[in-house]
Amino acid sequence: MDDKTRFENGNKTRREVLGDAHVDRSDTKVNEFNKDWVDFITRTAWGDIWQRPGLDRKTRSFIVLSVTIALRHWDEFRLHVRAAFNNGLTKKDIEEVIMQCAIYAGVPSANHAFKEAQEVFQEMGI
Repeated sequence: MDDKTRFENGNKTRREVLGDAHVDRSDTKVNEFNKDWVDFITRTAWGDIWQRPGLDRKTRSFIVLSVTIALRHWDEFRLHVRAAFNNGLTKKDIEEVIMQCAIYAGVPSANHAFKEAQEVFQEMGI
């Protein structure tokens, strides 16, 4: 598969997972400095990894939420809390991810994750 096709496939997945509104907002920020980065991440993360057949999107969401909690990447966590609903997760699923991470990534990270997730739920009207 050529890079153009990988980008197109990746952008389709990106839109399905993150939503059109998020991708449209992000795309307005593409410029000469970051355009190669956007191309790379769209092809590799969204076009290659998120499309691999070994895991479904729901499982991938569980993993992304866990990793972003463990690494304390709160902006990315919030983004993927929103996206998790597009991938079939429920509010209860997200609670369970955070509880699991408390044991392996630490109580302070889980405590903060609950705060961040609740803010996202409120923004989403959930």
